[in-house]
Amino acid sequence: MNKKNNNVFKNIFPYLVLCCIITAVLMFLNYGGNITHNMSTGDLLNNINKENVTELVITPKSSESVYYITGKLKDYKDNESFEAKVIEAEIDEITEYATTHKLKTYKNESDPGSSQLLYILVNVLPLVVLVILSYVLFSKMASGNKNSMDFGRSRAKLSEDGGNVKFDSVAGLEEEKEEVAELIDFLKNPKKFQKLGARIPKGVLLVGPPGTGKTLLAKAVAGEANVPFFYISGSDFVELFVGVGASRVRDMFKEAKRCAPCLIFIDEIDAVGRQRGSGIGGGHDEREQTLNQLLTEMDGFGANEGIIIIAATNRPDVLDPALLRPGRFDRQVTVSLPDSKAREEILKVHAKNKIFDKNINLKNVAQRTPGYSGADLENLLNEAALLAVRRNKNAIGMPEIDEATDRVLMGPAKTSRVITPAEKKLVAIHEAGHAVLGIKLENAQEVHKITIIPRGMAGGYTMMLPKEEKIAIMTKNELLAHITGLLGGRASEELFLGEITTGASDDFKKATNVARSMVTEYGMSDLGPMQYEQQSGENVFLGRDYNKSKNYSDQVALEIDQASRKIIEECYAKAKKVLKENEKLVNLLADALIANETLTKEQIESLVLYGKICDPEDCPATSEPTLLKLREMAKAKKIKGYTKLTKEELLDILKDEE
Repeated sequence: MNKKNNNVFKNIFPYLVLCCIITAVLMFLNYGGNITHNMSTGDLLNNINKENVTELVITPKSSESVYYITGKLKDYKDNESFEAKVIEAEIDEITEYATTHKLKTYKNESDPGSSQLLYILVNVLPLVVLVILSYVLFSKMASGNKNSMDFGRSRAKLSEDGGNVKFDSVAGLEEEKEEVAELIDFLKNPKKFQKLGARIPKGVLLVGPPGTGKTLLAKAVAGEANVPFFYISGSDFVELFVGVGASRVRDMFKEAKRCAPCLIFIDEIDAVGRQRGSGIGGGHDEREQTLNQLLTEMDGFGANEGIIIIAATNRPDVLDPALLRPGRFDRQVTVSLPDSKAREEILKVHAKNKIFDKNINLKNVAQRTPGYSGADLENLLNEAALLAVRRNKNAIGMPEIDEATDRVLMGPAKTSRVITPAEKKLVAIHEAGHAVLGIKLENAQEVHKITIIPRGMAGGYTMMLPKEEKIAIMTKNELLAHITGLLGGRASEELFLGEITTGASDDFKKATNVARSMVTEYGMSDLGPMQYEQQSGENVFLGRDYNKSKNYSDQVALEIDQASRKIIEECYAKAKKVLKENEKLVNLLADALIANETLTKEQIESLVLYGKICDPEDCPATSEPTLLKLREMAKAKKIKGYTKLTKEELLDILKDEE
């Protein structure tokens, strides 16, 4: 009871203090600034007779036969005045004296105090306004204090219906959807699993590159399961004060238990799940306490039956091992980049609200975009639509898709940039060198486009795509062909211009990375099948990788450098040899680039086969199979070295095979 009275006193105490302050202010305004002297009737008459009075105000009181007189004397200061009370019988005498001595007087015919409305406006209304304003002010302060003390509450948002996203909205990811479909079955019919003693995974970690659809897949799981769905970002846990994140984790699981069975989705979990004790200068107390609480809630002494955690990240290498063990995240689902079929399905999803020309084939677009994520494909079609609107077209055509592809890869074309003829020839020779190696090397990628229009930081580029889509495994010959193709630009400059430029710096960077990976990671050198470095292309995790000691001696480091240099030098020598043998084709492609600035795949094939750009019906020997067709037939029959054979040689070999 005493505690309750204390709480009531604490609640009304601020209002009592406020009332005291208001009273003091009103008293100061009314009295503290002025000095008033009481004066008798005789003294008033004497001062009037001596002409000391400078001002008179006569106020009658209707309820009494009395007049109140106020005024000022000559020796008074600005804040001084007098007041006197005179009966009705004496007021005429005072008025007569004032008139005789020509004293300026003011006479109120009515008593201000007799007006109730005026009394309320002058005396009561200001106090009411102050009380209302004080109440509003203190209410906001109390609300602010309540919110400021609410920082330990969970920031997870609840979606009762899981959203409108279903599995039908997620194109591709067939295997990934099968993996998470068990979660939906368990949430809908848990007895089917419990009957055989099966335990549903407590947590599923979605791992993959950015833009592959991890968050979209989690939304689809929630939409299909139709259960309460909590979603939060990993950064919403961590705050300045130690212990706040752990408090939010506890509160999140407390709310989830009330809604069980339910799903909790944590996006970008690497923000809170990084390895403990790592980082320059030691660990991070707040993040580590938050992670410890998350580990305990997921699989500690307590049980969280019916709560399934889905998390997403593109940095699984920095997560704490305790978070990844079975019992917490039992299953890791890799959401990889889509293949050609999946890309076609993704394009169809994003093309539903867009208008395309009749000749647009999304399957061909999918085949031309290997390595694109779902977000990249959505951005590609959006850029194409924007270009079509900018060009005042009624539908999206292939030119817009081609331009959008270039914009996504390299940025917008710098058409207003002035290029000198010498610079134009240099870039054309450089890009022609890349293209010729792509055409002539057996294991090289296929050339789809060459342009000398500047984009981004590049003066031009050659688009080369794999001849056939396959899993992420490359042979040694393919890697060597890739390095040789990258060095083709510098080799072409040296052979046909007699000088070298800075344009090949990015090519050298890529070629060096591939060569070093062949030596240190893939065991494709004279150093043997040993791995000296790991994932050189991954981002460095400060504290774990920054001061990481190398596991090889200085002598081996020298051998690694020598082996990498040997690969680069051999590939460069091969590039110069192939380009020298095909000097005519290099000059042919360079001249065509100078004239047209951009060459498509069909135009490149026409130049290779006929030495000029022409339509298929206008080119000679159109009734005979083209060299490209013959090469495709030779490849299907697994004829070795088919890319180096002439058209006549291929015809003879294929006839013999038949």
